[in-house]
Amino acid sequence: MVSRTGLNRPLNARALITRALISLLAVLLWVPVATSATAQAAPAAPAAGDCRPLAPGASAAAERAIAAACAEVAAGTWYTWGGGHGAQPGPTYGMVDPSDPEDSKHDPERRGFDCSGLVRHAYAQATGGSDILNGVASQQYYTHRAAARFTAAQGLAPLLPGDLLAWGTKKDLQHIAIYLGAGKMVEAKESGTKLMVSDVRLNGSYFGAVRVNTGAVTGHVHQTWGTDVWTKAQPSLGADRVYAFPYSTTIRVQCQKHAENVIAEGYENDVWSYLPDYKAWVTNIYIKGPAWLAGVPDCKEAPPTP
Repeated sequence: MVSRTGLNRPLNARALITRALISLLAVLLWVPVATSATAQAAPAAPAAGDCRPLAPGASAAAERAIAAACAEVAAGTWYTWGGGHGAQPGPTYGMVDPSDPEDSKHDPERRGFDCSGLVRHAYAQATGGSDILNGVASQQYYTHRAAARFTAAQGLAPLLPGDLLAWGTKKDLQHIAIYLGAGKMVEAKESGTKLMVSDVRLNGSYFGAVRVNTGAVTGHVHQTWGTDVWTKAQPSLGADRVYAFPYSTTIRVQCQKHAENVIAEGYENDVWSYLPDYKAWVTNIYIKGPAWLAGVPDCKEAPPTP
């Protein structure tokens, strides 16, 4: 006689196999549901006016700059033409814009920022008060503190929150803003408006972007003198103009070479320096120091960045 226990063993094994198959089927049926639920839980698009980093990858300093700019948005700070360009970073009363006197007529009554004044303030706050971006939009875009540069053709794909977006031409950059990510930016746009979050305008006047290096500056750093000093596409007075220094400006020099002789301001010199941040040349007459800059290599040894 076969015991009851002996009869039950095969039954228990079959039961276990059956339960395992049922469990496996349940898992297979559950996975698509879980995946769908996960997809539904994905972060929603940023709400209108959402002022914060809207993409990953920003440096801690860039996040602090965004926080400083967004604090001014939350406070309802006005755009004021010339605002933010006092002796120290921060809001100031504006001025009447000669090119738009009607819309800017109240700017002298309002404390606030213009586009570059806001950028200056934001990055000063991000660096513990260091005034690293003092200047107008062109000077901020062409800063010697550039960690990376991006052309208009590259679009927004390579950008990170905190990068600076610029509009205009190589001879006249007229506007600058701080990228937030997800196609959004924080900006001081124009007279009669308050600081705001906007969609990035990738129109015909969008020039490109720059990532700010808030740490130590590398390279040969020098200072220009004079006003409205033009950089050139080639080391020649007849070459195309690239950008004019409105006043004394900090620059980074990659190399220097003997080229066209220049007579200006009572000086004569045939040495030109290549400025990698501008991809342009300037006569050494307008760089403070000797005719041949000490420590800067000859361009034969350090060819200009293409």
